[in-house]
Formats: sequence, structure tokens, C-alpha cells
Amino acid sequence: MKILLTAVNAKYIHSNLAVYSLKAYAEKYQEHIQIAEYTINHRVEFILREIYKQKPDVLCFSCYIWNFRYIQELIVELKKLLPEIPVWVGGPEVTYEPEIFLEQYPMVTGVMIGEGEAVFQDLCRYYIEGKNEIGLAQIPGLVFRGIQGELVRTASREPLCMDQLPFCYHKLEDFTNRIIYYETSRGCPFSCSYCLSSIEKGLRFRSFKLVKQELKFFLDHRVPQVKFVDRTFNCNHEHAVEIWQYLKAHDNGITNFHFEISADLLTEEEIALIASMRPGLIQLEIGVQSTFAPAIEEIHRTMDLSRLRQVVSCLKQAGTVHQHLDLIAGLPREDFSAFAESFRQVYAMKPEQLQLGFLKVLKGSYMYEHQQEYGLLYQEYPPYEVMATNWLTYDEILKIKLAEEMLEVYYNSGQFEMTMKVLELIEDNPFLLFMHLGEFYESRGLLAMSHSRIRRCEILLDYIEEKDPEYRELYQETLTFDLYYRENMKSRPGWAPDLSEYKDISRQYCKKGKLTHLEPFWYDMEIIQKKETLAEYPEKKKERSFYLFSYEQRHPLTGQAGVCMVQHLNGTRDCNARLSDGGKNVR
Repeated sequence: MKILLTAVNAKYIHSNLAVYSLKAYAEKYQEHIQIAEYTINHRVEFILREIYKQKPDVLCFSCYIWNFRYIQELIVELKKLLPEIPVWVGGPEVTYEPEIFLEQYPMVTGVMIGEGEAVFQDLCRYYIEGKNEIGLAQIPGLVFRGIQGELVRTASREPLCMDQLPFCYHKLEDFTNRIIYYETSRGCPFSCSYCLSSIEKGLRFRSFKLVKQELKFFLDHRVPQVKFVDRTFNCNHEHAVEIWQYLKAHDNGITNFHFEISADLLTEEEIALIASMRPGLIQLEIGVQSTFAPAIEEIHRTMDLSRLRQVVSCLKQAGTVHQHLDLIAGLPREDFSAFAESFRQVYAMKPEQLQLGFLKVLKGSYMYEHQQEYGLLYQEYPPYEVMATNWLTYDEILKIKLAEEMLEVYYNSGQFEMTMKVLELIEDNPFLLFMHLGEFYESRGLLAMSHSRIRRCEILLDYIEEKDPEYRELYQETLTFDLYYRENMKSRPGWAPDLSEYKDISRQYCKKGKLTHLEPFWYDMEIIQKKETLAEYPEKKKERSFYLFSYEQRHPLTGQAGVCMVQHLNGTRDCNARLSDGGKNVR
């Protein structure tokens, strides 16, 4: 008997915690269970062929928003090839309307509803030990097709104690070059109307004794990154502090841990603890979603915006943690101008990344139930993104989409840090800057194309020629700085000065070959580098200064090269002792 747990991930680097947790929980039946992981970058024909070749006796699919269309197609085609095979599905895409799904796909045997570990274990028992031992109707948490084709819903299943869930990462070789996903709690204390986590009743935590053992395992094996999938990780102060203190005390200098938190809930003790950590030990994803009070109230979200700003500022000043702030476009009550203002306020916090997402109308959510009230027009198929609301037209959504694409390229990439500080001066609201830049790309047919970094710079200079031509030379210098800030460029940009006349200076300072680079500038790059935002354009100096880029001394959060200004004093050349480690001054 072979039971195949199938996952289709968004990228190869991702892993599917659900299928590994299901297999680990059904320990008694391990020899009968296999896992097959693919990605949405695989052709459906390839996945179809690979599953068929395995000839499973029972086939199970883990259904999420990113893979649901693939799985729907796979189910239809596989049933033609393997007509007798039972097909089971589980996950958020099928949990909330299982009867509708089964009516649409009569070739599917049944749906595992909600939390799947215990349900899957009982299904394994049903198929492996014989159907006389247990009947499907006796297994809580199912909707399945009966003998006469009727749909049967069994009793609800009580949530599991988190300590009953076995650790599923003992074979780390299965996760080489992939992100580890890990959970220490299930449920969420909040009731945000767009989110499915708010539907799950009860908040459960894994005991610290077990968590400590498992974190030690990750640290001992020097895993590159562990992403906690806990919703609002810091909703329980004691739980969060215990884990963070342990990570600080046992830091291996390599592993990074990712947490989703509510910044306004952080206590002064937690802030001080995070500030005392190694830079890069943890990173924080902070859901702001909106700063527009009517929208926040309408989606039943609780947030102290002034406290959130204060916390983000404190953590930024500490310089030890990468902050990722989220915004959602398309929320009820928030029109185009209100969203632009939300963007401006969150952008002003200067997170390392600002993710601009769009409302997804998920089955089972409050938003789904009230779609007519809010005038929600959304995509019929995954990812169910909003296309219009009572407050936002499709034309306006498209404008926000343009801003989103430019935000990813010129801000979130971290590749244009210096240039963006100058570019921000041309618009009162940075949202308009990104939107107008997107419109520039669109008008020249430059969207939906893959561009090199230098080509992105050239396009930006063309944009500057229209919007801010007086300072073109300044932009050329900041773009040159940005290029070398990230890497010692193999191809030199065409607008940069000829370095042949500076060979003697370069030889004196660039003693480590490609690990260093010396570049001349007319403008004071230190002023731009040290300021979070610029109030005015810097002035061009009468003579050039030289900046030495060191690729051995990178900033632990941004990856930018260490930089120091080379000063000329009394005919001698001396490197400023204040070495900027990718933007942070260190000695």
C-alpha cells in the first residue's frame, strides 16, 4: 500500500510543512507514506507523469491559493489515467466549501477539513488496516462521497494539543537549500475580516521544553533560515521572550529566524532584547495593512498606529533587525487618495522592505461573506485578488499595480538606496513617485520585461531627463555609487568617469583586487548615505572625493559593501577611520 502526499510549492526554495507534519504524525504507517513535492514552475504534464509513474494506491493533495489551479487540473487528468485510485484533498482552499468542491469534481473521494494530522492518520488506518477496522463515517473531520454518491459530513474534530505534533525535520538532507517552516502556535487572537486565521477558534502553544530542543536542532545543524509560521508570534509575551532569549543566548552566527508580529504589542523589554541581538539573527514581518482609521475599524483590526511608528523607529535605530512592513490595497472604506496616504505614512517609516499587496477575498472569510455589501469584484480563480470595490475602481487598482512593480524594483531590491533618497525629492508623496515611474515604463513598453541592473539605471536616467534634468549629474553619481555598493561591477556604466587617470590612487588603496573598488565623486556621498531622507539636494563640490568600497565588510542586514571616504591631507592620502559597514559606521 502506497499513500502519496503531494505538494505543489510556489518555489523550489519553499517546503511544505503540512505534508511533512501529516506524515510525521502518522508514524505508525511511515513505511506506506511517501511525499512528492513539485513547484508551480513545473509543467503540469511533468507532475502528471511523475505521479503516474509512482502508481500510488491513495493520492492526497495539499491545496493552497498558489497551487489550487494546478491541482484541479492534475486531479481531472490523473483520474483518467488512474480511475480506481482514491483522491483526497485538504488545506484552506477546500476546507470552507467542501461540498461545493466535491460537486464540481466528482472524481475526488473526499476532503479533509481543517487541521489534518489526526484526520490523515485515521485515513491511513482505514486504507492500510482494512475497511472493517474503521469506516469513513467514523472519522471526524471529513466530507466524502458515500456509496450512492451522496455527500457525507462527519463530526467535527477537536483541535490537537501542540505538543502532540511530532518534529518533522530530522532528515535535514531533504531540505538542503530550502527554507525551513516551523510553528510553535496555532490560531490567532485577532479577528481581521480578510484573514482565515481569525476563523480558527482557540490559541494553542507548543511547550517551551519542546521548542528549545527543536531550535537547538536547527542551530546545531546551522540551518540558513527558519521561518516561524505562527500568526502574531508576539501575542503571548512570555512565549515570545523565552524563544527570543534562547535564540540570542545560542546564536550560531549563521541562522536567521523570521517572525510575523504586531509591532504595537512589543513591550519595552522585548524591544531592548531585540536591540541587543546580533544584526541579522532575526527578521520581523509587521502587518500594518492600512493607516486609514475607517478601514482599520471596518476590517475588525486592532492597532495602535502611533505605538507602531514608535516601535519601528526604535528597532530601526538599533540596527539589528530587518523590518518588513505590509500594506493591503482594496480594503473597505479606503479610496485611492486614502491608500496613497497610507503608503506615504508607512514609507516614511523606512522599513528594509515595504510589501504592497492586494486584498484577497478568501473562501470562509468575513470579507467573502460580505462581498456584496462592499461591492467587491475579485478574480474568480486563485489568487482571488480584488479588482474593484465601492471605493476603488479597476483603473485605480491598475495604477497601484504600477506603483507596486516599481516599488519592488527600486526600493525593495535594495539596489538603489542612494538614488531613491534623491529621487524622493521630486514628489510630495512617494506613492506618486512610484506610480509615475510605472506609467513611464508603461508608456515606453518596458513593463513585463527582464532588465539588467544597468538597464534599470538607464531607464531611470531617461525618467530623470523628463522630471528632474537639472540634477542629472547627481543621479548619475548616486547610481554609480549604488552599483558598486552592491558588487564590484564587471561592466562599468557608460555615464561613469574614466578611471584611467586615477590608477595610482586605486593601486594604493585597492590592494585586495576585486574585493575592493575606488570611485571618484563630485557630490558628498557620506551626507546622502547617513541621512534617512534628504531635505534638499546636496551641492556639487569643487573637487572630487574618493570612496573605497570593501566587499569583505558587508552590512549584515542589507548586504551592502563597507565604504569609507579617502581624504587627501597635505599632499598625502589617508583613508577615513570611520568605516561605513554598508551604511552603519563601525570602528
